Amino acid sequence: MNRRQFLQTSAGAALTSCASLSDPDALIIDTHQHLWDRRKLNLPWLGGAPEVLRHDFLTADYQQAFAGLNVKAIYMEVDVAPSDHIKEADGIVAQCRAGNTPTIAATIGGRPSSSDFETYVKRYVGNGIVKGLRQVLHGDSTPAGYCLSSDFIRGVRTLGKHGLNFELTMRPTELRDAAKLIKECPDTRFVLDHCGNGDPKAFNPKLGPGLKRSCTPDEWKRGIDAVAASRADVMCKISGIVAFVPPGKWHAEDLAPVVNHCLDTFGPDRVFFGGDWPVCLLGSPARGWVDALKQIISSRPTSEQRKLWSSNAIRFYGLKV
Repeated sequence: MNRRQFLQTSAGAALTSCASLSDPDALIIDTHQHLWDRRKLNLPWLGGAPEVLRHDFLTADYQQAFAGLNVKAIYMEVDVAPSDHIKEADGIVAQCRAGNTPTIAATIGGRPSSSDFETYVKRYVGNGIVKGLRQVLHGDSTPAGYCLSSDFIRGVRTLGKHGLNFELTMRPTELRDAAKLIKECPDTRFVLDHCGNGDPKAFNPKLGPGLKRSCTPDEWKRGIDAVAASRADVMCKISGIVAFVPPGKWHAEDLAPVVNHCLDTFGPDRVFFGGDWPVCLLGSPARGWVDALKQIISSRPTSEQRKLWSSNAIRFYGLKV
């Protein structure tokens, strides 16, 4: 099955399973949208990625993946080669300004430790589109503790100086480092991506081994607790975890321990939804992830559900929708 057939089949299957999502006007803010065109950007990591990701993923594909839902998206940087950071950021800013796609804002890529970081950041300050920045911290080339180096802390503080957020994508074993970084940067707002990379497989051995690098479920929980307690304005993105489960072999209840611990620990005002498309395809089509999350939170108050799906993101990122 080629990539286009996969997308079409997955979308059709998910549409059937998502029949309960009957309100097309209910707004969803997807705070974690990836797009990439390999003709325009160099993504070094993509060569070693699973086959399903080694393709172009464009806006039209995203719209197909979320067909039938009222979705607005915040673009999330895709770990391009540093030489392409400006090209990536300028491209997504232009797309948002055009106003003819679901993408309305962006988190761009960058290297806080670089000597010219502030010059780079100033290109995007105050444009109303760029809300923050991310550097992926869980790659094999990034050593443990890297985010606590003096140069990195300096760069993250620079983001706060200019009113931009920093998004944390961490190994689950390094969540306590994230909490330390947050305390070192009191004027910078933070988002913890992907539930701190909590792995549902760690809570259900039948799904396979989970939480690599000797991190137990209890250690992950303590890490989440530390990040949540580090400062009252730190947000947690409910995203990413479906990419850890084997496709076709999981149910909503397999994701629930990770989701519920984050929701309960951070509270209803400090969480928002992220689709993590197309990386979510490693475990599920986007609509399958939306449907599973909807099931998990179905017993929570409607007001809290709406905060998760849209209103918290609108408030935190200062979106105009």
